[in-house]
Amino acid sequence: MLDVAAALKRRPQRLLEGRQLALVFEKPSLRTRVSFQVAMRHLGGETIYLAPQEVGLGEREAIKDVSRVLARYVDIVAVRTYGQSIVEEYAQYSGIPVINALTNEEHPCQALADLLTVREKLGDDLRGKSLAFIGDGNNVSASLVVTAASLGMDVRMAAPKGYMLPEETVSEAAARAEASGGTLTLVTDPAEAVAGAQVLYTDVWTSMGQEREAERRRIDFAGYQLNRELVAQAGPGALIMHDLPAHRGEEITDEVLESEGSIIFDQAENRVWAQAAAVAFLLGVAGQVQS
Repeated sequence: MLDVAAALKRRPQRLLEGRQLALVFEKPSLRTRVSFQVAMRHLGGETIYLAPQEVGLGEREAIKDVSRVLARYVDIVAVRTYGQSIVEEYAQYSGIPVINALTNEEHPCQALADLLTVREKLGDDLRGKSLAFIGDGNNVSASLVVTAASLGMDVRMAAPKGYMLPEETVSEAAARAEASGGTLTLVTDPAEAVAGAQVLYTDVWTSMGQEREAERRRIDFAGYQLNRELVAQAGPGALIMHDLPAHRGEEITDEVLESEGSIIFDQAENRVWAQAAAVAFLLGVAGQVQS
């Protein structure tokens, strides 16, 4: 899919004329919604956006009923919701492909865009390239670590005690790293994680739905800020990544976010092409993409 994404970015191709993507969103969105809509436009298809009040998965209408109805109308669905169980139940009853556009547990579309961006900067073969994630074991880091490990990268993560990735995610990432020849290192010391790393990544300390924990998290994550001092311990010319939105002055300083090594807005741009590739793959036209 990363090869397909790169090819589509170089040369957009209208392979999905007359095809429809439904966006079923229960959480607010800027990048995810717009990038899916732009991606489908580049592919020649169309999107239909369904806001929370229009669907109400599991409340206004049973998840399985919504899933089966939309499958009669459109060709593919992207679901942005809360628990992972919601999108999995939706997919169970769907007769068409379903994309996880974000859950509390996973954010695979972001991870695809992230690794597409890293490939653009470090080369297509990411085996042995080092990436350090500093911060919370949330949905973004979970998908990023698993995906990077799948590509044979040297993956490091630093999080405070009690905020590391779930054990099932660690097990999956470790298995993928072993299969790909990559490595996975989990520590509590940010300096240990970033030492000599080529890519530094962070995300907000308080995700959507965790607002009541914000003050506690600011205390617990003190020392995990991506700032000038921490970046100085990474490899020369280290790349800076963040999936956005960023809380400037918390998990990342304004200076680092705006620094020469920042590729944060390249990541945002690549959401379009990573998702275009995912849609093309799931609708069976990826093999028609011309490089």
